[in-house]
Amino acid sequence: MSDFNDFNNPQVAKLPKHLRQFIVEQHYEKYTPIDQAVWRYVMRQNYSYLKHVAYYPYIKGLQRAGLSIEYIPNLQTMNDNLGKIGWGAVTVDGFIPPAAFMEYQAYRVLVIAADIRQINHIEYTPAPDIIHESAGHAPIIADTDYNNYLSYFGSIGAKAMFSSKDFELYEAIRKLSILKEAVDADEEEIAQAEKNLRHIADNMGEPSEMALLGRLHWWTVEYGLIGTLEDPKIYGAGLLSSIGESASCMKPDVAKLWYNLDTINYQYDITKPQPQLFVTPTFQNLIDVLEAFADTMAFRRGGSESILKAIECKNPSTAVYSSGLQITGIFTDLGLDQADELTFVKTTGPSALAFNGKQLDGHGKDYHKDGFSSPVGRLKGSSKAFEDLSLEELATLGIAENQTAELTFESGINVKGQVKNIVRMGDKTILIAFADCTVTESNGNVLFRPEWGTYDMAIGEKIVSVFNGAADKDAYEEITFVSKEQTHKTQYDESTQQLHNLYRKVREVREKQIGYVQLPEIFEELKTKHRSDWLCALEILEIVYHKQLDAQMEKELRIYLEMKAATETELSKLINDGMHVIANPVTQLITKED
Repeated sequence: MSDFNDFNNPQVAKLPKHLRQFIVEQHYEKYTPIDQAVWRYVMRQNYSYLKHVAYYPYIKGLQRAGLSIEYIPNLQTMNDNLGKIGWGAVTVDGFIPPAAFMEYQAYRVLVIAADIRQINHIEYTPAPDIIHESAGHAPIIADTDYNNYLSYFGSIGAKAMFSSKDFELYEAIRKLSILKEAVDADEEEIAQAEKNLRHIADNMGEPSEMALLGRLHWWTVEYGLIGTLEDPKIYGAGLLSSIGESASCMKPDVAKLWYNLDTINYQYDITKPQPQLFVTPTFQNLIDVLEAFADTMAFRRGGSESILKAIECKNPSTAVYSSGLQITGIFTDLGLDQADELTFVKTTGPSALAFNGKQLDGHGKDYHKDGFSSPVGRLKGSSKAFEDLSLEELATLGIAENQTAELTFESGINVKGQVKNIVRMGDKTILIAFADCTVTESNGNVLFRPEWGTYDMAIGEKIVSVFNGAADKDAYEEITFVSKEQTHKTQYDESTQQLHNLYRKVREVREKQIGYVQLPEIFEELKTKHRSDWLCALEILEIVYHKQLDAQMEKELRIYLEMKAATETELSKLINDGMHVIANPVTQLITKED
């Protein structure tokens, strides 16, 4: 991607190829005047309410992230500001796979959905949108303890093993969120997608590491509270960007529990308000809980249980030998002795070998295109781990280049062939290549025959770590699964375009403080041609009231909006909240606080 735009931001510039594939352009010009009005409405509501319940000074946080209450943020401005605190931001198309999302966090880059919610989902959107991502996540990034937690979570989440079921669930969630946000959505199709999601969610089996981490992420980053059980403050982005739920979550019928490792047992449903929320006394506690969970994960535990997780995953993962050698591929088999210790591991299909995250020369997936298998363990009768034997010690066992060697492992696996090459890194032997080689198990089962070519044998007494994805992602060209399900792009009919034009005129009047005479005819057109709209009328009322333009017109606007609130119940809270902010304007609040 030679035309990759890094916004002159060092964090964005560091993103590797396999993450850049999810980035889409923001196309700022595609935001309509209604989109801008939706942003402004939500942000004014947020600020009006959140100044009392948000954990940090909301406006200062917004400013530090390059956000304003008046306009949908521009990605360049955000990157200029976030860069000062060591973060960056990019736009993507809706939900991206959890592993990729985590890795962006590890790189200290915020992932922001480029789209904005429709006006009919103004209180809550089932799909990620720019309000949620930027107004929810970005303002708190300036808090050092919190942003350290976020990037540390990312680095652990990027290693988490997921199951093949997790993939199905991700696709189902993505599809449903796209359908729900689509203007032309078919109710029957939505119902079918909901049913499908429910079916997958109900049949997930044992939750994977990624699923459990997903819960910790949900109850902290998205829905977290901080402080005391009696008087908690909001820091979770899901709450900070939902004008509906940020208010309802503080009511006593939503249980408040202490956040600890037990929280992983609480599932969540993205389509419903939360029945309980978790309170952390400090951000450090979040890191402590994450650390305790990480100790249970395959990347720290290794061994046969971790290889079994890799086999269930059915996607590329990496096993690390105690010598430091890393094997990447789709794991399909393993050998166990009586004590359930590993005797061999096997991958099928394109595999690669690496050390310290760098692919070994000549050991990419083209060379190991049919898979890789190797013993694990100690040589019979040896008091030392195989990888710790020096070249001299290996030679006394007959293992030297251009000599024929025969090795028997404690597991009974026998390797006989001519040593072509011994690869060492530091003081460890990590790989021995054999020509004319036969590998057999103690029961005579043949694992490798001479006619199959060179036998590359990994060296290591144990598998110490197993993690999701490739060791050297860019060399392995891990084109992560980019969903084919694209978010819907809207075509606007003539009537909607005319409505956009009315919103545009109202904004110009407000910002330039001229042309007030147009307002009565704009209101007239709204009443006659755009009966379903309420937000534009609210914006006109705001100007008429603050500029004390025309008492009669102000009265008419109020009656019009009050009638709407009374007859269209789904609008009553939105209109009443809007009128509250007009009477208690945000600009005055800002000057008081700052």
